[in-house]
Amino acid sequence: RLLCSLLVPALFLSGALCLCVAVLLWGVRLWLQARKRQLGPAGRDGQRPVLVAFFHPYCNAGGGGERVLWCAIRTLQKKYKNITCVVYTGDRDATAEEIVEGAFRRFNIKLTHPVKFVFLEKRYLVEASLYPHFTLLGQSLGSVFLGWEALLKCVPDIYIDSMGYAFTLPLFKYLGGCRVGCYVHYPTISTDMLSVVRNQDTRFNNAAFITNNPLISKFKLVYYYLFAFLYGLVGSCSDVVMVNSSWTLNHILSIWRTGACTSVVYPPCDVQTFLDIPLEEEKSTAECSIVSVSQFRPEKDHPLQIRAFAKLLKEKRPGQQPSLKLILIGGCRNQQDEERVNNLKRLCDELGVSANVMFRVNIPFEELKKHLAEATIGLHTMWNEHFGIGVVECMAAGTVILAHNSGGPKLDIVVPYEGRITGFLAENEDNYAEKMAYILSLSPEKRLEIRENARRSVYRFSDRHFEETFLLSVEPLFK
Repeated sequence: RLLCSLLVPALFLSGALCLCVAVLLWGVRLWLQARKRQLGPAGRDGQRPVLVAFFHPYCNAGGGGERVLWCAIRTLQKKYKNITCVVYTGDRDATAEEIVEGAFRRFNIKLTHPVKFVFLEKRYLVEASLYPHFTLLGQSLGSVFLGWEALLKCVPDIYIDSMGYAFTLPLFKYLGGCRVGCYVHYPTISTDMLSVVRNQDTRFNNAAFITNNPLISKFKLVYYYLFAFLYGLVGSCSDVVMVNSSWTLNHILSIWRTGACTSVVYPPCDVQTFLDIPLEEEKSTAECSIVSVSQFRPEKDHPLQIRAFAKLLKEKRPGQQPSLKLILIGGCRNQQDEERVNNLKRLCDELGVSANVMFRVNIPFEELKKHLAEATIGLHTMWNEHFGIGVVECMAAGTVILAHNSGGPKLDIVVPYEGRITGFLAENEDNYAEKMAYILSLSPEKRLEIRENARRSVYRFSDRHFEETFLLSVEPLFK
């Protein structure tokens, strides 16, 4: 009877609190809209231009995500005349002019109109190093505070998250009153991540001490499921969703359930630079090179490359020509990456292949092109790579690609083109060694045919194709 007597007041109080929160949020939205009208610049004809804002806190970096950002801005500037593009960035150590100049220098992308930069002071809130535990949740909540700072400084008409901070979407849609879209390079959490924890598989993002403890594994699985539920809620707020590959599409659809507004927009790869490399029939040489191009990060699985190469050398009969060389090309971002390279060199010593393996770290672009031009095989070993720009570049340069049988390479890139083979896929050490031996056993004429097919196929990933599919995808935001 006591519980029943308390139920009505509790329900009344809960309803009153919900109403207060709703009124407060509506008041904040009205205040932000008034602020937008007050601060919004007028165009030359007296009409206020449409503000299109991109949330990209690390816009001055030089990766594939930044190439997508600048290509997207250039595409919108060419299509729509009465717009002003805004970039929310935390790169306070560079000026607006230096950032634009850096985009031109790194990607050869020249913008047709000026860009407005909104410099954010709290970017540290989204850095993984701030959250040694519960990193996914910490970064996501941090992005909400960073997004609030961005919204206070500039309220746009159209908001596009181009770095994967999905938890900012409801903030801009419901408080900012914006039409919102996003370009997803990699899901913050995927069904594959859930299966890894559920099956207690030890991987670089699922440490052995967790997999060896059933209780901790169960706790992490519950945490992942709760986070996936939240991730699905915020992602479903988006009016337009663009993903970079079929692999990403499958995971986003299963978690966000936004099929009606989701489309695949392949990232713009600088294929023309590599297509300029002359494609000629191989000349007989005393040495064949196998080249890997990827940053020295744990998920790239360089140890698999070295072990497979050692197995290939072991099974190669003495006196067989030509001799083989594995060239590992990649970037080191920090001391951890440098230590990883040292560990790989020790692995080469243990396997007795040091004389046949070359490490080329942070090399100039022209040297990279030279190695690719001379290589016979392009090697890629990352499991569930979301897309694989390096795979596309190897194919465009004229190598015979051997990539991991998963993710973007399997579903989008190393697929038959016009009914003809474009490369090969493998999964484990034995498989890679066998496929490398098979590729090397092919005649130069047959390898040339595969290289030509691969080159023709990579036009699907050019800047022009990106522009066409990007404009089709974002069109609903401008209606």
